[in-house]
Amino acid sequence: MPNDDIRLTALLDELSRLGTEASTTERGDLDVLDTAELVRSMNAEDRRVPEAVAERAAEIAAAVDGIVERFRRGGRLIYIGAGTAGRIGVLDASECPPTFGTDPSMVVGLIAGGETAIRSAVENAEDDDQAAAASLRELGLSDRDTVVGISASGRTPYVIGGLAFAREVGALTVAIASNADSAIGAVAEIAIEVVTGPEFISGSTRLKSGTAQKLVVNMLTTLSMIKLGKTYRGVMVDLLATNEKLHARSIRTVSQLAGVGVDEASEALAAASGSVKLALLMLATGAPVEAASSALERADGILREAISALS
Repeated sequence: MPNDDIRLTALLDELSRLGTEASTTERGDLDVLDTAELVRSMNAEDRRVPEAVAERAAEIAAAVDGIVERFRRGGRLIYIGAGTAGRIGVLDASECPPTFGTDPSMVVGLIAGGETAIRSAVENAEDDDQAAAASLRELGLSDRDTVVGISASGRTPYVIGGLAFAREVGALTVAIASNADSAIGAVAEIAIEVVTGPEFISGSTRLKSGTAQKLVVNMLTTLSMIKLGKTYRGVMVDLLATNEKLHARSIRTVSQLAGVGVDEASEALAAASGSVKLALLMLATGAPVEAASSALERADGILREAISALS
């Protein structure tokens, strides 16, 4: 048997054992259902995802603690993935600067095929098991960093190669897959395997698998940022006011959390050069900007601790 045929046979066998590739007879009539029934049926499938994510709470918590420990040492969080999984990593990374005021280099998303693949499919990019390692090498990956590999099937060569390189370097490695006993889970130190089962449309892993991936990465960055002091009383206090809406949100945040009027909140923000956290600290303690800024620095940016220190 020619080598190509052997590889194809092996791949078909491998795919047949993946829950994300399975078909179910109960959905064989989708094409004849009315629209309302289609909505109910798809929504019923989607409701299973949060429960599947909840089953991996311990692994997610371990990943968050590892990410935070490396952030505190100046490390980065780097997502790697192909297709939908890669786009989800890129999306999460791109949302961190405006949401939490982070430097764009702190959370990075790498996708197989490069930036072109964010909007268009790049054929065979996911099969290159050296590409992610090359990109990580260019980023100067170190043992202070965390690499999170995302793959619905859990077998994407691009992700496997990147995680293997990251382990060699000594970075923390985390795998997010939608199948148990995944290949990427075997490579990573922490395996977050959210078993979502057959998709609403068989093999369309942008659906439940993609939703699960989004929920997990939301937790990884959001909970890490909470532990780093990027929020206060459940509100974003390190957001960057890069547009009119965010500027208004900054004023509203200071006004509500400090219990002051809009004018006083605006004045405090101006004195704090737009920093919500610094404005809140000044209003809470009466400290001038220099003293408040120094207190925040001593408290590693954690507002609650800075308020306590100045009160």
